Amino acid sequence: MARFVLIPGAGGNAWLWHLLVAELERRGHEAIAVDILEDDPRLGLEEYAQQVLDAVAGDPETVLVAQSLGAFTAPVVAERTPLRGLVLVNPMTPLPGETPGQWWAATGQQEAREAADRAAGRDPEMTEDTHFYHDLPDALREAAGKGGRAPSATPFGQACEFTAWPAIPLKVLVGRDDRFFPLGFQQRVVAERLGTAPEAMSGGHLLPLSRPAELADRLENFLSEAHVSA
Repeated sequence: MARFVLIPGAGGNAWLWHLLVAELERRGHEAIAVDILEDDPRLGLEEYAQQVLDAVAGDPETVLVAQSLGAFTAPVVAERTPLRGLVLVNPMTPLPGETPGQWWAATGQQEAREAADRAAGRDPEMTEDTHFYHDLPDALREAAGKGGRAPSATPFGQACEFTAWPAIPLKVLVGRDDRFFPLGFQQRVVAERLGTAPEAMSGGHLLPLSRPAELADRLENFLSEAHVSA
């Protein structure tokens, strides 16, 4: 059995993880999805990290899993509490002291996304349906469109306060079909910033919704690869 604490991406909605939580629990693991009210402008990166720290509750057996913008919370938490391991899912991989607002231009995300759209024959105009929901079943697509929270501007101007990525087992999982953070873009950014290669799997940006069983498989494989018994 393993214990997973799951950090959502922009908006902070724990619903992102509900299918993965059910899948992990079915396999005998504990899974806690943190719900963060990122639409509240009074909250920022420090408050997000504190909420995740509360969920970790000082348990060194916790595996932290962070999706997209949640990667700006993960290294802060990892510096403040012992963890079993860290998994980033389609992440915005930060440098120490970088703000989420700086990340876009520093990585060249928009240019990479637009180039991938044009190469695939898609309209490069950014839309949620095209870049986030394209590989979701109809029912999930409808629910995702209705239930989202938009993040406030507050965290995008705040530095990610950590000194270095932790010296613990770390894996980066990315979707081969992610239209928002294309595969080639992620391979470059992760290599430059973490010195490792991301592991690609089927699916787009919202892997916990589109591929919960395969994502659970990858998390269990991570435990085995890290020589930590589940």
